[in-house]
Amino acid sequence: MSRTMPKHMHPTELAEKLKAGESVYLLDVRQPWEHEYARLPGDVLIPLHELGERIGEVNPPEGAAIVVYCHHGMRSLSGAAILEAKGLGECYSLYGGIEAWSLLIDPTVKRYG
Repeated sequence: MSRTMPKHMHPTELAEKLKAGESVYLLDVRQPWEHEYARLPGDVLIPLHELGERIGEVNPPEGAAIVVYCHHGMRSLSGAAILEAKGLGECYSLYGGIEAWSLLIDPTVKRYG
């Protein structure tokens, strides 16, 4: 059986879901300093290297879309794959990460190197 990579969610799709009041669980898998510098409101921070051991802390509401994000969208793919492997259902990686969010949706979110 071949495994597929987690799906991407484009920042505009996430923005539409949030604006419509849909249930979304945002998981940031960046480092604490990155989260402190720039983050999405209402998110949960669990750095990628800690995710496997802290999986029990991931508690999305029933029916919520699980959207994992990082800086550019690479770590979030790994994070979403970990969640799916642990049976948390369909998870999404935020396409382009918080960088794309800042560029396309909310320029008040700080960008960093």
